Amino acid sequence: MSCVSDRVAQTVVKMYLEPEMEPYFDEDSYGYRPGKSALDAVGKARERCWRYDWVLDLDIQKFYDSIDRELLMRAVRKHTDCKWILLYIERWLEAPFKTIEGHLQVMEKGVFQGNVISPLLANLFLHYAFDKWMKRQYPHNPFERYADDALVHCRTEAEAKGLWQAIEQRLDECGLTLHSEKTKIAYCRDDYRRGQYINEKFDFLGYTFRPRRAKNRNGKFFVGFSPAVSNQAGKSMRQTMRRWKLHLRSDKNLEDIAHRVNPILHGWMNYYGKYYKSALYPTLHHLNRTLSRWVMRKYKRFKTHQRRAIYWLGGIAKREPKLFAHWRWIRPATGR
Repeated sequence: MSCVSDRVAQTVVKMYLEPEMEPYFDEDSYGYRPGKSALDAVGKARERCWRYDWVLDLDIQKFYDSIDRELLMRAVRKHTDCKWILLYIERWLEAPFKTIEGHLQVMEKGVFQGNVISPLLANLFLHYAFDKWMKRQYPHNPFERYADDALVHCRTEAEAKGLWQAIEQRLDECGLTLHSEKTKIAYCRDDYRRGQYINEKFDFLGYTFRPRRAKNRNGKFFVGFSPAVSNQAGKSMRQTMRRWKLHLRSDKNLEDIAHRVNPILHGWMNYYGKYYKSALYPTLHHLNRTLSRWVMRKYKRFKTHQRRAIYWLGGIAKREPKLFAHWRWIRPATGR
């Protein structure tokens, strides 16, 4: 773990190096870069899944712990010859870090993930280990990479299998290993693609891509291959809601609770509601049920009547639809 002075120094180095490196980074690299976001990567993947039938979903095993420091420093020297920056980066790479138990541990390779400078260094490493190599060797296979999470689009299953083998060999040359179980090939099945494949879905940045029923502009239903919030992301959001323990906060009023949770709800809705937002509704319904338990605890007349508590909330939502951020999409039932 970095001390405060190291974090300040790393911020200074990052501010110096980032403008130098940014113009060289690939347009399909989205992680921790100014003007780019995870949603941009999801959107581009969605677009390319319509054009390419197959996806190679890559998972690099213990990426940050496996970075070859010698190769990394060679990459850094391509962009700066400033001696004090090179000395500082080498010192940070070799510095021990404190474990959860409080012990100091020295890493012989890799980059400590909690450092301010680490995302920039990781991007630089994969820029040379993966991005430039892909554009040089496989210019007709577009990809999206967010840090060490990457997708590659292919025209055929055979092409995807061959690319898997080639990427595995390339990363091995750079000291990295593809996770054999988590790396997989997926078929982007929709109404226009015949046949089936053992795997027709994959997760990327909190979204699950798979065949989904949708409606076109003419009102006709079809099956398209599209992203929606993943089950894992939904589970994580519900776990966060449970940690709030809202049903126990009978000392608060609804306005207090809304003020506390709305900033988080806005973030979830803006991110996970960008594509196929109806998949987010069950998670938002969970919050309404939690609020009904708060009503039952706060008001004695609802103590054993959850349905009446939900209807009461529904009445408030009808009068004040902006009180809770998620009520714009999902309101409690009114009973009418």
